[in-house]
Amino acid sequence: MHPILNIAAYRFVDIADAPELRTQLFAKADALGLRGTILVAPEGVNLFLAGSPDAVRAFLLDFQQDARFANLTIKESWSAEVPFARLKVKLKREIIAFRRDGVDPVHAPAPSVDPPTLARWLSQGHDDDGKRVVMLDTRNREEVVHGTFEGAVSVPIKQFVQLLGALEPHRDELKDATVVSFCTGGIRCEKAAPWLRSHGFGDIRQLEGGILAYFEQVGGAGYQGGCFVFDERVALGPDLLPVGQIPPSVQ
Repeated sequence: MHPILNIAAYRFVDIADAPELRTQLFAKADALGLRGTILVAPEGVNLFLAGSPDAVRAFLLDFQQDARFANLTIKESWSAEVPFARLKVKLKREIIAFRRDGVDPVHAPAPSVDPPTLARWLSQGHDDDGKRVVMLDTRNREEVVHGTFEGAVSVPIKQFVQLLGALEPHRDELKDATVVSFCTGGIRCEKAAPWLRSHGFGDIRQLEGGILAYFEQVGGAGYQGGCFVFDERVALGPDLLPVGQIPPSVQ
């Protein structure tokens, strides 16, 4: 049995009252006995929470009464126990650290590809225009070791902020292809894909909802292994249930 509901969600949206929102969200999640992490920044929110299904859904129902979060995309998974030690609600400058100017995922996102379309492209070996498809993994090396798309381009970075410099030698590999960037839930690609498009890396798209949405909608077609998640479950398989143990650290 897996009685604990886990949710992962984010939304890029202008937030002028970030400190007040942080206080409100902590109070609501704490009152419902939820555990996990919520990040609040002027650019949006990013949350990973777990608890009883009734408590999680009550939190979401209240949260989405705020028009800014009405269209929040939520990925669900289940576990036998709560995979977080406590509740943390943090105020940040960015909900995902990128440290590059000129990226505006709120008002100027990169084009996205939904999971069923990507699965079809991978199966047929090209996109709908006949262009080769290159998968671009934007995660760090400790995550990639748990699993990734077959043949994906990945670079041995320790932190997301190192991605852009590490990709420079891959410009020719990405040129003249339809490049689909991906990460756990989609948030990193919201920043990486627009920046790469604007800096001459070619036709960069982003996988809508990331690997977790792909697992949810398509399963594991074209994917090898599991998907690392940032809690005690370690990694999820295409069935969105925990798999295996932590492999040896990448040297």
